[in-house]
Amino acid sequence: MPTHPSPWFAHAAQRTAAGPAKPLPPPARMEWTTRPGQGPGDEILGTDLHQRQVLELGCGPGHNIAYLAVRRGAHVTGVDLVGLQIRRARSHYGHISGATFVAGHALHFLQASQQQYEAIYSVFGAIGLVMPNLLLPAIAAHLKPGRTLAFSVPHPARRGRRPAADDHPRRDFVTLPDYTRLPLDRWEFDAARWADHLADAGLALNHTQEFDDPRLGHWPTTLLIAARKQ
Repeated sequence: MPTHPSPWFAHAAQRTAAGPAKPLPPPARMEWTTRPGQGPGDEILGTDLHQRQVLELGCGPGHNIAYLAVRRGAHVTGVDLVGLQIRRARSHYGHISGATFVAGHALHFLQASQQQYEAIYSVFGAIGLVMPNLLLPAIAAHLKPGRTLAFSVPHPARRGRRPAADDHPRRDFVTLPDYTRLPLDRWEFDAARWADHLADAGLALNHTQEFDDPRLGHWPTTLLIAARKQ
C-alpha cells in the first residue's frame, strides 16, 4: 500500500525550498479566509488583548501572530505540528516581542500546559484536523470564562460537497505549491453540528459567517465560527 508524506510537512518543505525565509514586517490586518481583506479582523477575538495571553493552534508561517503581537500588543503563542513551519515563522517574525512559536501537536501542547488564555484561535489550523471531542474540551479548559474561541475551516459545502451527517472524519486533499494533492482526514461540520460539539465542551456559539472566493466557483469556501466560554 503506498504511503504519503505528511501533507503539512510536504507543503512546508516546498515553501522552504522556494527561497530562504527572511524577516518581515507585520501584516496590516488579521486574515480568516482565503481572500485577503475579506471578513472581520482581530475584533472577533475581543476588544482588550493588550498584554494578554493569546494562542493560535496551527500557526503556519506566523502572519496573524505577528499582527496581534505588534498591532494589539498581545503575548501570542503559535503552535504548529511541522517544525519547518516553526523555523519559517521564527525567520519571519522571531524578532517581534510578544511572538512565540512552538513546534508540537495542538492537543498535546494543551494537555501539557497550565496557561490560561484570553483568546484562542485557529485559521485553517488544528480545528477540524484533530478529533473535536478531544480538542474542543482541551481548548475550553485553557480559555478564561467569558473569552473567545474563533476558528475558520474549509466550508463543508465547498465544491458541492455535503456536510458530514455523522461525527466521523472524511477524506480531503491538500494542494501543495507544485499542485500535487495529498490526502488527509478532516472533520467537516455545518454550523449547527459545530454548535453541538462546542456546547458539549462548555462553549456557546455566538457568531457564524460564510465566505466565498469567486476564483474557486460559486460554492462557499470558508466557514468562520466564534464561541464564548460559559
